[in-house]
Amino acid sequence: MQKKLLRAVFRSMKDAPFAVTYWDGENELFGCSEGSEALFRIIFNEQPNIRALFSTPETSFGEAYLEQIIDVEGDFKALLNLLIRNEELFRSDSSGQNLFQRLIKSRRDEPDDTPPEIASHDYQPENEFYKLWLDKSLAFSCAYFKTFEDTLEDAQQQKIDLILRKLQLKEGETLLDIGSGWGCLVIRAAKEYGVKALGITLSEQQEQDTRKRIEEEGLVGQVEVRVADYRDLAVEGQVFDKIVSVGMFKYVGRENIEWYFNCLKKMLRPGGLSLMHTINRPSEGPLSPWLKRHVIPWGYVPSLREIIWSLPEHSFHLIDAESLRLHYAMTTACWAENFEKVADQIREKYGERFVRMWRLYLVGCSASFISSGLDVHQLLFSRGLRADLPLTRDYLYR
Repeated sequence: MQKKLLRAVFRSMKDAPFAVTYWDGENELFGCSEGSEALFRIIFNEQPNIRALFSTPETSFGEAYLEQIIDVEGDFKALLNLLIRNEELFRSDSSGQNLFQRLIKSRRDEPDDTPPEIASHDYQPENEFYKLWLDKSLAFSCAYFKTFEDTLEDAQQQKIDLILRKLQLKEGETLLDIGSGWGCLVIRAAKEYGVKALGITLSEQQEQDTRKRIEEEGLVGQVEVRVADYRDLAVEGQVFDKIVSVGMFKYVGRENIEWYFNCLKKMLRPGGLSLMHTINRPSEGPLSPWLKRHVIPWGYVPSLREIIWSLPEHSFHLIDAESLRLHYAMTTACWAENFEKVADQIREKYGERFVRMWRLYLVGCSASFISSGLDVHQLLFSRGLRADLPLTRDYLYR
């Protein structure tokens, strides 16, 4: 009966030829027309909890992969793209049931035991882990590719330069970077535009590494880095000409969105410009349970309209919005490729489960930014109206 249910679901999936090996060694092909070859093979090392697998596929598939109940051979991204493109099979219809639940009902299958609760988090790795597979900037956010041949390192630098051009920095202005990472943006801004920059981070190691780079670049007094929360700066009454945040807004939390913009308004001078570079999605909802459990325990990915809705409530006026969706698909694909090159090193230190978790996350991200509504936008806005800004985007590409 378990195989019959699996076959019924697999036969309903469209758009990719694939193979399946069941727990008893039997092999089957699905979606393969004459002469086509399977893009990947799903291997069941043991009989899974079928009800959980298809009732909550995103979470249950991820857990089954981490626990080595399921393996994947071949194009892992093609499998994840297939699941995303066929997600309507697992959505509830007007009866409140999805395809799998209807199949269960029609076959009068006995319910499976409820799976045991999985641990609510995996431990977070230290910075040395990221240094193994990110580029030398250690940027863990969407890069900007001008061509398909650009290296990840070039694309991350191009992302910084694009942001700084959008901010229209002028010598002597003050710049705040909320969530400054390893300081690449504030250092670049000071060197290229002559601004006085402050970067804030919640990581002491990032603060120490950035401070060292500031000294090496001879920028002491022009660039500062602090371990601080943006809310602390708002309370202190600090004001800046320009404010930027790259990849940190997903940590603000849905309940704090209005508070974030309220703090931003306090810190940005009237007429000042701010740029937000952030992941977003078409509609509101909770973060994926699998992501919340393993990767972003405190995260919330807002919808684009949630962000846009908040701007005028705080006297912010949107000037420019640019989607970098395909750029993030390329960025995460680069990360996934780099990750596989050092997977053995990571496995030796952190174990197989940890490798599988990060592999699924990175490849899943790349698939999601191709096949789902997940997006990244750069939003440029001003505090109050401005009538003196460029009429076109020409200044960005000179």
